[in-house]
Amino acid sequence: MKKFILVFLFVLSLFSLSGKTSSPRYIILFIGDGMALPQRLLAEEFSRKTEKKPLLMNSFPYHATTHTVSANSLTTDSAASATAIACGVKTNNGRIGTDPKNNKLVSAAEMARDKGKKVGIITTVTLNHATPSGFYGHRKSRTEYYELGLDLVSSRFDFFGGGGLHSFNKLSPDLFTLAKQNNYVISRGRDALDSMKKENKNIFLASSEKSNMPYAIDLSGNIPTLAEITEKAIQLLDNPKGFFLMVEGGLIDYAGHSNEAATNMREVLALDAAVKKAYEFYQKHPEETLILVTGDHETGGLTLGVKGKKFDPLVLAQQKSSSGVFKSRFTALKKEGKIKSFEDAKAIVTEYFGLLFQSKNPKEILLITPAEQKAMEQAFHQGKLPSFLHNLMNQKAGLGWSTTSHTAIPVLTTATGKGAENFTGFIENTFIAEKIKELL
Repeated sequence: MKKFILVFLFVLSLFSLSGKTSSPRYIILFIGDGMALPQRLLAEEFSRKTEKKPLLMNSFPYHATTHTVSANSLTTDSAASATAIACGVKTNNGRIGTDPKNNKLVSAAEMARDKGKKVGIITTVTLNHATPSGFYGHRKSRTEYYELGLDLVSSRFDFFGGGGLHSFNKLSPDLFTLAKQNNYVISRGRDALDSMKKENKNIFLASSEKSNMPYAIDLSGNIPTLAEITEKAIQLLDNPKGFFLMVEGGLIDYAGHSNEAATNMREVLALDAAVKKAYEFYQKHPEETLILVTGDHETGGLTLGVKGKKFDPLVLAQQKSSSGVFKSRFTALKKEGKIKSFEDAKAIVTEYFGLLFQSKNPKEILLITPAEQKAMEQAFHQGKLPSFLHNLMNQKAGLGWSTTSHTAIPVLTTATGKGAENFTGFIENTFIAEKIKELL
């Protein structure tokens, strides 16, 4: 009997050890807002041609096709999809952290916090936007920005980083005042990254108090990259009990809505650069870290290859800014009297988009044809030059867009590390939260 008991205890200890090793200490979840397979493939082909290597997120060993339908629509919005990914429950479009009957849900991030792990939330858009708030917020509508801000400052999460806080309520306490009252230290700008202390609860604002971060294609000055914010967050969150970190590439969606391929692609590349920072951490803790990369939905109906045009992502390398930045510069030059005619506009078109009005090489892919120049001149006189130019870049790159809205195209989830083998096949987006909760 004594021998049997010893054997039983030995087997029990093996099960206990197995249980400990099967759960990752560190979970890092990346969400590309508006990023499905077409967006990942566009950036993939660009990376293969320019860097001679694939996207890291696409090279992960485990892949799952992910169904994004919400509780009340085949085409989800970011609020319902964020709730599904964060909480594991399908809900109606527009809802944050609540089910269709407005019952409060528990997110994987909140569960991680309650289990003693540190928690971080990063996004390139405002911190109380739909996707980040899906991990800490509980509201009937995604438009309740102030109320979602209240949920943020009372979340007890350890790190928030990215854009500002959207929509202040003048009749209520300022969200930043409330954040400080809840023991958050607020920092701004690249220089502040190094000064943040691990023992504090931190809110880091990469841009102004109420705005998104600039597009990656426009990034300059004292504004850090998504990768730099991610790297710092990992340093601050690392501790013996582990952490849960969600990183959103929120501006992929914005560029998808406006059908700007070059801007969209740069956002996906910026997200992949952040994934690389997480992967560097994973390489130091391979038996304790799970990295997941997914999307909440597809935006724009992107198609790689259109009739009569060869798909060539290298065309997009010539674009130097988003259409918004180009438009601001173009408008300023017009007001200064430096652009009075279409002939005056040609230089800035070449500067910002790389498009050529003449070339010694008649096969130059960026050479503007007579028909294109005529249409461009017409757009100039109609005040539509910025939108015309990014549409022309789409055409020359052999890209098409079917809509300026979301689509129901499934997204791709890729995974590496401890527990990554669970993410294969055809899954619902709710499975991501269900499995993370199981692994916590």
